[in-house]
Amino acid sequence: MTVQRWDADLYDSRHDFVASLGGGLLDLLAAAPGERVLDAGCGTGDLTAALAEAGAEVVGVDASAEMVARGRARFPHLDLRVGDLRDPGSVGTGFDAVLSNAVLHWIPDADAAAATLAGALRPGGRLVAELGGRGNVAVIDRGARGLRAALGLPDAPDPWYFPGIADYAAVLERAGLEVTSARLFDRPTRLTGDDGLAAWVRMFGGHLLTGVTDPDTFLADLAVRLRPELHRDGSWWADYRRLRITAVRP
Repeated sequence: MTVQRWDADLYDSRHDFVASLGGGLLDLLAAAPGERVLDAGCGTGDLTAALAEAGAEVVGVDASAEMVARGRARFPHLDLRVGDLRDPGSVGTGFDAVLSNAVLHWIPDADAAAATLAGALRPGGRLVAELGGRGNVAVIDRGARGLRAALGLPDAPDPWYFPGIADYAAVLERAGLEVTSARLFDRPTRLTGDDGLAAWVRMFGGHLLTGVTDPDTFLADLAVRLRPELHRDGSWWADYRRLRITAVRP
């Protein structure tokens, strides 16, 4: 998994759409009161709190100590833990359901993560997950890498894993899960503020700034490059494509 320090304040203040757009997963999961639910990649706890309000016995796990600390401050009644989704010991077992929103594309070792999530479920338990799918933020990524090349910078590392339907269904099946639905779809996402693109790159695309000596100028130049494609109706838009998938453990 990419080792990255997350700015929890920036996440909550400028990128709370991550949790709000994941709200549809709660309806899909339909957690019943008393069910044990794992929020795999809980961030600062919004969806974990919503599950708890629905009556679930929920555990939230996230790799970022910064995000978990912010979540504990916001929701002191929740069970939020720092853990690695590649490590079964981080999450436990016997859950009725697993929810994962906007996290699994940060784990290129997809088989290890899927094995952990499958192992967390009891027989008959269900998984509802959404992650970046094939082609996610391709315009932003291509633009930043093109600008790096024009400046004579080496190519940036790639921490992301954006699979297609067949790719990720195979990952889950290798982990012993049975895929029950899968959908890959475009979801252009409005970014807040005149500096919305720059704030997004600083939050989620820090690897694209590797070796950049003047990030402000780089991001200003990137905005000029991407404005024709990603700025409309007075706002910046991230070119999101999402993969939403459900599965059960037989």
